[in-house]
Amino acid sequence: MKKTLKKTLVFTLLGLSHVKAQTDSSKKNSTSFIFSADAYYRLDFTGQSANNKTSFTNSNNAVELGMASIRIEQNLGKITGTIDLGFGRRADDFSYNDTATLKNLKQVYLTYAASPKIKFTIGKWATHIGYESVDAYANRNYSMSYGFSYGPFFNTGIKTDISLGNSSAIMLGITNPTDYSTTTSSQKVFIAQFSTATKDNALKGFLNYQGSAGKSQFDLVLSGTLSTKLSLCYDGTVSYIEKQNWNSNVIYLNYDPNKRFGLTLREEIFSDKKNITGIGTSVFSSTLSGQIHLENLTIIPEIRFDNSQNQIFIKQPSIPAKCAGNILIAAVYKF
Repeated sequence: MKKTLKKTLVFTLLGLSHVKAQTDSSKKNSTSFIFSADAYYRLDFTGQSANNKTSFTNSNNAVELGMASIRIEQNLGKITGTIDLGFGRRADDFSYNDTATLKNLKQVYLTYAASPKIKFTIGKWATHIGYESVDAYANRNYSMSYGFSYGPFFNTGIKTDISLGNSSAIMLGITNPTDYSTTTSSQKVFIAQFSTATKDNALKGFLNYQGSAGKSQFDLVLSGTLSTKLSLCYDGTVSYIEKQNWNSNVIYLNYDPNKRFGLTLREEIFSDKKNITGIGTSVFSSTLSGQIHLENLTIIPEIRFDNSQNQIFIKQPSIPAKCAGNILIAAVYKF
């Protein structure tokens, strides 16, 4: 029965063609909806699905559903409620520590605006660390970076956002251990962010942190608009467990010659020589993705090559290799 209900909801969402925000101006209430769905086909050059070492694309030579998602946000003046539901493998992998229906609750939180400059949030939300997102429509590459895949996915707790004026703000919060919607652990995680931008928003910066007993992670995201067609982003992160660490440095170069077509080159250097994540070596990854925009549909053709210092990939079941490559084509629909 549970699977039948899920399938019915997914097909109902995909069948909707137009949704308007419902606004009651007299009460200053509004409700907004975002529906999305994505699917992809991935082919590893040596036919090995095990060569995929990052999140959400663990398949080979098969068409896979990524995630069907619905996000509902209701604003009641100072209070805003958000429910973000996800169905599919991508949602399951995102909430990998959760069971049953908790896997489908991608984000659920309430926000209270105490003043124009201070707001409080309680619930479960996607992590502030990093540049990439679980939602395929929010990324220009379909496959994920190593930094995203081995960093936190979400937090559950309470946080405060404080505007400092002049496009600057800070965020402070206390949460459960990362990637746990519910837990019996008494351990808590302190999270923080400082964000700023130039007056025209051509340059933005986010300095992120999370820390708990024996663990900490620092992350810096910078984005800049170089011209109407060219933009550049950087995401650098280092994660410590006791005195050992892994780190990732990623550059995204975006080129958009027109509204219908774009290109993104992602270059990443990932290092985990202490084998904290299970990679146990350094990897240089190059991903070139296209974006073909057809109204609400985006087609993403992609080619990717990963080169490691050690033989962590597979040529054949019994033959290890230092490099791996694949092609992928994804379809992402949002309305």
